[in-house]
Amino acid sequence: MRSGQGTPGEVFAAFLKLGVTSFGGPIAHLGYYRDELVVRRKWLSESAYGDLVALCQFLPGPASSQVGFALGMMRAGWLGALAAFVAFTLPSALLMVIFALVAVNLSGPVAMGVLHGLKIVAVAVVAQAVMGMAKNLCPDKERAAIAVSAVAVLAVLPTAFGMVGAIMLGAVLGLLLGRGSGNTSGGAIFSVVSRPIAIAALGCWLGLLVVLPLIAGQSAGLSLFDGFYRAGSLVFGGGHVVLPLLQAETVEQGWVTEHQFLAGYGAAQALPGPLFTFAAYLGAVKSGEPNGIFGAVLALAAIFAPGYLVLVGTLPFWDRFRTMARAQSLMQGANAAVVGILGAALYSPVFTGGIHDLKDLALGLLCFVLLTAWMKPPWMVVIVAALGGILLEVA
Repeated sequence: MRSGQGTPGEVFAAFLKLGVTSFGGPIAHLGYYRDELVVRRKWLSESAYGDLVALCQFLPGPASSQVGFALGMMRAGWLGALAAFVAFTLPSALLMVIFALVAVNLSGPVAMGVLHGLKIVAVAVVAQAVMGMAKNLCPDKERAAIAVSAVAVLAVLPTAFGMVGAIMLGAVLGLLLGRGSGNTSGGAIFSVVSRPIAIAALGCWLGLLVVLPLIAGQSAGLSLFDGFYRAGSLVFGGGHVVLPLLQAETVEQGWVTEHQFLAGYGAAQALPGPLFTFAAYLGAVKSGEPNGIFGAVLALAAIFAPGYLVLVGTLPFWDRFRTMARAQSLMQGANAAVVGILGAALYSPVFTGGIHDLKDLALGLLCFVLLTAWMKPPWMVVIVAALGGILLEVA
C-alpha cells in the first residue's frame, strides 16, 4: 500500500464529508471510515484496514483520528494526512468554539436548563462508555482487579500524576499476568514513513513529554500546551478516557469551572467528528490568556500532537511489535487500568457535578436507557436531556 494513489484534495473532500456526518463516537467513526473508504472507494483492503485499526487502538491517542490520519497519508502522502486531519476535525472544532463563545453569555431559566441537561447527559454517556469498556477490556477477574486498583490509586492521589501511576501499575500487573499470546490477525501495514523519520517522531514525542513540564512555567501558553499535550499522551482505550485527564489538567488548575467543563462535555456528545475537539472548547473558555480562538487552536494542536507523533513513530515497526506477547500483556493491563480511571471520573466530577437530586437522577437514567436499551444516537439523547433540563429548571 503506497501513497500517491490520490490527491490531497480528494482526501480533504472525503474526510470533510465524514467530519460533518460521523456521529456516535470513535467506534462509530471506524464504521463510517470502512463504509466510505474501504467498501465504496476501495482505498485499501479489509485486512489492511483491520490491521491499521488494531494499531491505532493499541497506541495512546484518539484512535479514530489516528486511523484517518494514516489513511490520508497512505492515499496522498503527508499532505493527504494533513488534509484528513483538518477536514475531519474542523467542523466539530468550529462548533465547539462557537458554543464556548456563546455559552459564557447564556442566562435565564431556559439557557440554564439546557446547560444543566448537558451535564446530566454526560453522566449517561460516560456510564455507557464504562460499561462497554469494562466488558471488552476487563473480561476476567484479574483485569477487573486491575481496574479496581486504578480507582484505589486515584482515591489516594487524585491528580494527573495519580493517573499516570495507575496506568503504569496496570501495565506492570498486566505484564506479570502474562495473558498476551503473540497471535495476530490481518495483513501487514506498508507505511510511507521511513525508519529515520519514525525514530525522530518518537524522540520528539518523548522529548516534549519530558521537557514541557520543565519549561511550562515560563509562559501561560507553554503551560496550556503542556497540560493538553500530557492529556493527549495518556489516552488509552477510547475517546471518553480523555475526560478525567482533561479534568485534572483544567478544572484542578482553575482554568475552567466544573460547570463549564461538564456543559462542554455534554455538548460535545451532540456533534459529529472526534471527541478530542472538546479541547478546543476548553481552550476557548479558559480563564486568563491564552483563551478565545487562540487558546482553542493551541489546546487542539497540543492534544492531537502526541497521538500523531506516536503513530508516525510506530508505523514502520508495528508488524514486528504486534507479535510480541509481552507487549500485548502490558497493554492489556494498561487498558484495564484505564477502565478504572474512567470509572472514577464517572463518580467525580461527572455524577457529583451533574446529579443533585432525584429528578436529576431520573433524567440521567432516562438518557442511559435511551443510549443502551433503545440504542438511540447520542445527538438525539442530548436533545432529550436539554429539553428535560429546561423542564427541571422552569418547574
